[in-house]
Amino acid sequence: MASSGNFCVMNPLNWNVMTFSNGNLRISTTTNYRAVYGTMAIPSSGKWYWEVHMKDYANGGVWIGVGNNIFEGDNEFVQDHGFISGTYSGETLSEGSAITGYGSQGGNFGADGDVFSYAVDVDNQKFYVARNNTYYNSANPSTGSNGADVSSSFSSPESTLHPVLTRGGSYNEVYHFNFGQDSTFGGDKTAGGNSDSEGHGDFYYAVPTGYKALCSANLPISDDIDPALTDDDIPQKQFNCLAYTGTGSSNAFTGLGFKPDLVINKNRDGTQGTKWTDSSRGTTKALQSAQSAAEETNAGGVTAFGTDGFTVGNNAGYNGSSNNMIAWCWRANGGTTSSNSSGDITSTVQANTKAGFSIVTYTGNGSVAQSIGHGLSSGAPEFILVKNRSAGDDWAAYHVSTGNAAHLILNTDAAQTTSSAYWGTFTPTTTLFKVGSDHKLNASGENYVAYLWHGVSGYSKFGSYVGNGNADGAFVYTGFRPRMIFVKLVASAGDWWIQDTGRSTFNVASKYIAWNRSEAEATGIDVDFLSNGFKIRTSSGDFNKSNSQILYGAWGDVPFKYNNTF
Repeated sequence: MASSGNFCVMNPLNWNVMTFSNGNLRISTTTNYRAVYGTMAIPSSGKWYWEVHMKDYANGGVWIGVGNNIFEGDNEFVQDHGFISGTYSGETLSEGSAITGYGSQGGNFGADGDVFSYAVDVDNQKFYVARNNTYYNSANPSTGSNGADVSSSFSSPESTLHPVLTRGGSYNEVYHFNFGQDSTFGGDKTAGGNSDSEGHGDFYYAVPTGYKALCSANLPISDDIDPALTDDDIPQKQFNCLAYTGTGSSNAFTGLGFKPDLVINKNRDGTQGTKWTDSSRGTTKALQSAQSAAEETNAGGVTAFGTDGFTVGNNAGYNGSSNNMIAWCWRANGGTTSSNSSGDITSTVQANTKAGFSIVTYTGNGSVAQSIGHGLSSGAPEFILVKNRSAGDDWAAYHVSTGNAAHLILNTDAAQTTSSAYWGTFTPTTTLFKVGSDHKLNASGENYVAYLWHGVSGYSKFGSYVGNGNADGAFVYTGFRPRMIFVKLVASAGDWWIQDTGRSTFNVASKYIAWNRSEAEATGIDVDFLSNGFKIRTSSGDFNKSNSQILYGAWGDVPFKYNNTF
C-alpha cells in the first residue's frame, strides 16, 4: 500500500454526544437528534469512497452520508443539510427530499453484519450507496450510471461537506467506519485488501474505478502554496502575525518571513486602535479600522516595508515603549502596482494571485453599480473591505456567506443591512467587483482603497457557522492549521473579533482583540487552534450566539495535508 498519510476519522469535537472507540472509527449512537462528522471535508472536486460496518443494529437505524456541519446546533439532525441514506429503510434524501429511484426498501432493511458503501462524485454531484456491495437503483459508480442527484446540497457557497452519521430516534446502535484504515472493521470482518485508484487504503470491497480514500495523501492543495512544490510561496510566506515588544523609538522588526504589503498594527496594552498601512498607498499613510476617519499621515507609523518585516517610528500605536504589540501582515506584489481598466472605473492594483489577495486603489465616479478590476484571476473575491481615504466614512465590508445584497461595517459592531447602494447586487467574479453609489464606496472624485481576498485550498478560507450558545461550541473545518481567524455576528450586533497563534501560543487560545475597537487586548474567549480548523470553547455571544449565523475568515500556516498540530 502506498504511503497514505493520515485517514479521516469521525470527529468527537463536533459534539460530545456519542460514544467513540477504536480510534474514533466506532460510533455508539447514545443520544437522540445528534450528528457526528468526519475530520476531513469532502474535497471540492474528485470522487471519494468509504465504508461502514453495521455492527449492532437495533431495528431503528441511523442516516449516513454527507452533511454540512455549519448547521451544527443543540438539536442537530442533518436531514435538511446534505445527502444521507437510512440504514433502517434504505431511503436516500438530499436536503430533506427523497431522491427518485432511491426510495424506501421497507422497515428493518439493515441487519447486523451489513457493510454499507458510500461513493460521492463531486464533479457530477452524484451519490451512490450500496448494501453488501449491491448498489441502490442498480447504480454503478465506476461507469457513472444511475447515481442519486444531490446537486441541491452543493448550492451553498460556504458549504463544507463531511462524511456524517446522524440520528433522529432513540435506538442505541454501533457503527464502524472505514475510510481506508482497516478492512476488518476492528477484527469483525475478514480483510478485503482493496486499495483506491492511487494505491491508498485497505477496503472491504473493491473501490469503484477512479474513486479515492479520504486520506491526507489524497487531499487537494493549491500547487501555488504547497510546501512540497514551492519554497517561496508557502503559507508562512503569504501571511503571518508578528508579536513584538515596542521600543518607543524608530526600529526595524524582523522575523516575519517575507516582505509585507499590508501591515495592521495594534498596541495590545494600549487603546490606540488598529493601524492599517499598505505599500500601494505608501509608508506613513494610515487608516484605522476602529474609526471612520479619513487617511492620515503618521510619521511615527510604518516607515518601511523590509524584506523580513517592517520599520516603525515612535508612535505608541505602532511601537509603544515596552508595550506588547501585534502586527498582522499579508504579502501582495512587493509594492509593484499596475493599471487595470477592465471595469467601469480604472483601478490601480497589486495582486498576489497565488495567495488570493489584492490591494486596489481607485477614484470614485458617483454612479450606480460600477465595476472595478481587482487582479485576482485565480478566484472571485470572498471577503472585501473598502475605505474612503478622502473622507470620514465607515468601512464597507462584503462577505461571501451573506452575499451581494448584504452590507457590513468594519468599524462598528452593527448587524448587517441590505441595500443595493453598496455592492450593486453583483456577485464578484474572477475579474471584477462592483460598488454602488453610496459615499462609503463610490463618491465622485474621492479616493478609495479596497482589500480583497478569496479562499485558497490549504491556506485560507471564508465561511460561516451556526452558534449553539454552549462552551462545547462548533468545530469549523478549514483544511489547514489557522494562524489567525476573525469572527462576526450577522443578524445582530457583534464585534469583529480576532484570535491568532502569534499571541496565544498554546491551546486553549484566549487572547482576543477587535478590529472595530480601540481597547487593549483581553482574555477569556477560548478557541482551540487545530491541524484542520478551529473549535469554539466559549459560550460568548459574539463567538457563539445560539442559533445565529457567525461569519469567519481564516489564514493558515500549515496545510492539513501535512498534519502539524498546535
